[in-house]
Amino acid sequence: MSLQYDVLIVGAGIAGSALAHALSQSSAPQRRIALLERSLAEPDRIVGELLQPAGVAFLEKLGLQGALEGIDAIPVHGYAVVQDGRIVHIPYPDGREGRSFHHGLFVQGLREHAKRAKGVDVIEATVNELVEEEGRVVGVKATRSGCKEKVVFRADLTVIADGCFSNFRSTVQGPSARPSSTKSHFCGAILKDARLPMSQHGTVALVRGHGPVLLYQISEHDTRILVDVKGPLPSDLKKHIITEVMPSLPNQLHEPIRVALSADRVRRMPNSFLPPAPQTHKRGVILLGDAWNMRHPLTGGGMTVALSDVYILSQHLDKINDLLDWSQMKDILDKWWWERKGLAATINIMSVALYDVFGADGECLTVFQDGCFKYFERGGESVRGPVSLLSGIAPSTSLLAYHFFYVALYSIWSLFAHPRRMRAPRANSKSHVNDTPNMTGNGEVHTDEKSSDMHIMQIPSILDYPRLFWLSCRVLWTAIAIFGPLLWTEIRWW
Repeated sequence: MSLQYDVLIVGAGIAGSALAHALSQSSAPQRRIALLERSLAEPDRIVGELLQPAGVAFLEKLGLQGALEGIDAIPVHGYAVVQDGRIVHIPYPDGREGRSFHHGLFVQGLREHAKRAKGVDVIEATVNELVEEEGRVVGVKATRSGCKEKVVFRADLTVIADGCFSNFRSTVQGPSARPSSTKSHFCGAILKDARLPMSQHGTVALVRGHGPVLLYQISEHDTRILVDVKGPLPSDLKKHIITEVMPSLPNQLHEPIRVALSADRVRRMPNSFLPPAPQTHKRGVILLGDAWNMRHPLTGGGMTVALSDVYILSQHLDKINDLLDWSQMKDILDKWWWERKGLAATINIMSVALYDVFGADGECLTVFQDGCFKYFERGGESVRGPVSLLSGIAPSTSLLAYHFFYVALYSIWSLFAHPRRMRAPRANSKSHVNDTPNMTGNGEVHTDEKSSDMHIMQIPSILDYPRLFWLSCRVLWTAIAIFGPLLWTEIRWW
């Protein structure tokens, strides 16, 4: 049995559902579109729950803003970054808003729009293989839900949007495929009636010696917590979160975390990075969404990039009369490749670079992390610029490079000019009165009762300068080593 369509989309997630709807609105002659999905039940994921302001804007351009209605979506006005009990407010500029929600409800809303769109058939079926004729993909073989017989779905253009665990990525990209990398996992749970440091703001907590923790409200009573855990994963994730991570979080979150961990399992998701590669290896088929390009979910930019890609690609496909003409399609893919770069490259690079800084693995990155937090504390453009990049409002790799290296240089300056936390041994009992350490003229003294050391906030002396100069060189080199390779993955076009 064989069914014929103009466009076949594999995967009814964010990108696939949005593209099916977008193509149905085309001014070109009405196209028949098949949207295939293994299961049309509500998906249950722990990521893809925060849509940045630029993503909301693209949703409106695609006529899909209705997918945010009736799902108890929460307005998001920015972020609160927490480090060692201090909080810095990072609002979105100009009153812009994002949205956070249960991922499954949002996807179901997008699917409903696709089902109502003219010329779109939403079909529950498992795609088993691509069908090729004379070196060109002409469709797929799939098994409908509840059936055993494979059905051939034929189309002039096949779009693979089957997500981060794509079964067809290597087949479609061939030798041009880029390897994906996974540095860590997000381990997630849902907190009930938790009170965040700032209402309707995402919270990023920087945890010394561990990855960052991300929290945001996804409905009236539910708050998502995502704990970044680097490999190898501990055997007891719940114990790890309670003993190693929770003490660094605001006190009002401790009890909701304990309750959530005792009531349910900790779910995990790999945090993968997959740079995009040109799509000219195999005719008749293209990749879209996480099947083609992934970035670290810390910055919440994945859905924004996906919706941007859908918008740009659908605008170009609208101008093609014959989808079988691969010479025209190659021109379209080239234009799409470059037009998406501004937003996609900015969010891709920032996601991994910011994770490296917030993850602070080593002395140089710890200096970088401390300097980044102090940079945010300056306010003004030191907040507006980075959050405009993160939210997709101001997509610019040059602006990103400016702020990234400004933070690096500011971190170096802070090494010399700002008091830093030092560990000093207790000399003797004379330095204490009633077990309370004396305050020095250089700053505050913090005593660790579990050890014989105390922590001193002290401005470096001139004797520290040679060591700090060497550390400064290493910090600057670390910044180059982070940003350079990430930029290369985006400017490389072969």
